[in-house]
Amino acid sequence: MIRLEIYANRSVEEDLFDGFKKAGVAQYYTKIPVVHGVGSSGPRMGDAIWPEENFALIIWCEEQEAQQVVKVIEDVKKKFPHEGIKLFK
Repeated sequence: MIRLEIYANRSVEEDLFDGFKKAGVAQYYTKIPVVHGVGSSGPRMGDAIWPEENFALIIWCEEQEAQQVVKVIEDVKKKFPHEGIKLFK
């Protein structure tokens, strides 16, 4: 089993889940709906100064499914290159 942690701007959440559904992956996950912090894409604090917010997904899966999840994330990152989508494996 492999643990994937995904942190992304909430603006791409629907695109990620649509991609997962089309690929038939990430059926089981833990979602942390609001995540604040500062990464290489800038602050996401949910306040008046830095209004954007992230969300997090934790997925446990087999290697084959993980490869498909990575592909979906790469595709969404190409579509939205400045939205701060990060994957930790």
